[in-house]
Amino acid sequence: MKHLLDQIGRNAVKLWHTVWSPTPVTVRRWALAAVVVNAGITVSGAAVRVTKSGLGCPTWPRCTPGSFIPAAHGETAPINMAIEFGNRMLTFLVLAVALVCLVTAMRLLPRRRDLVRLAWIQPVGVAAQALWGGLVVRSLLNPVTVSVHFLISTGLIAAAYALYARSREGDAPPRRLVHRDIRTLGFALTAAVFVLLIAGVVVTGTGPHSGDQMASRFQFDIESVVRIHTDFVYIVVGLTFALLFAVHVTDAPGYVRRAALVLLIVELAQGGVGYVQYFLGVPAALVDLHVLGSTLVWICTLRVVFMMRSRGPLDTPATNRDEFNTVNA
Repeated sequence: MKHLLDQIGRNAVKLWHTVWSPTPVTVRRWALAAVVVNAGITVSGAAVRVTKSGLGCPTWPRCTPGSFIPAAHGETAPINMAIEFGNRMLTFLVLAVALVCLVTAMRLLPRRRDLVRLAWIQPVGVAAQALWGGLVVRSLLNPVTVSVHFLISTGLIAAAYALYARSREGDAPPRRLVHRDIRTLGFALTAAVFVLLIAGVVVTGTGPHSGDQMASRFQFDIESVVRIHTDFVYIVVGLTFALLFAVHVTDAPGYVRRAALVLLIVELAQGGVGYVQYFLGVPAALVDLHVLGSTLVWICTLRVVFMMRSRGPLDTPATNRDEFNTVNA
């Protein structure tokens, strides 16, 4: 037992050193942790909705009118209350990682201002997301507020990934690793994926998984919004295939080509899940899996875009930031 406690103590000290005496490697690891926890709470939020636990804690910031923790309340089932309360507790984990990202970025020597600015987005964004979550509860899961709740998480994932990507590279002016038109195609693909996510939350807000029987729904025709969502899926997959083809024929770096291929595979898997859930009547488990898939598609898209340019190795100092070196121009 003493040996176990000693081991825990040593690991705690090592963890503390990664925060208070950070290195570029530990900053990068904490940024990656921020990506993971933000993606995780996005999926857990979907689990709250598909299990009809959206109002498991019917008040905010308290769980019930007289308690911050789950307590017997009206007709609210204990399991639904536990699921919603558990998701709220995950917010503190996300906030803790966000604060660690900020501390490590601020204490990293030499200080890199762009990392600090990106790190600030995490705790501020988590706080805003928590407050918006209160609005979601108080609006009785209005589909507009629920949709925005998801999209805020999407933004936090993007900011966390940007922090992760920048922590791996230096401060030299950006240098394209692909033809400028291919990079433009990457930006167009990112925009298309984001529009696809918006279309997805509209489908969700119209479909059967409202989070609670008291929740309202978008008054759209479900088949019409599903059809529109599917059209955007075809656009995204088409743009991804075009990007994959372009980076291969122009002999882009191997890791860029592999990243584009991974993105296409994830999109096809996500599309398969989408079709299966639709024809099976959108079972809850597949809906949650579909949300996980959409999160992975977003992360993989960001990965491709960041890989199409370089800012030099970690020890590269900042120079003229207006310069933009090119290849294959």
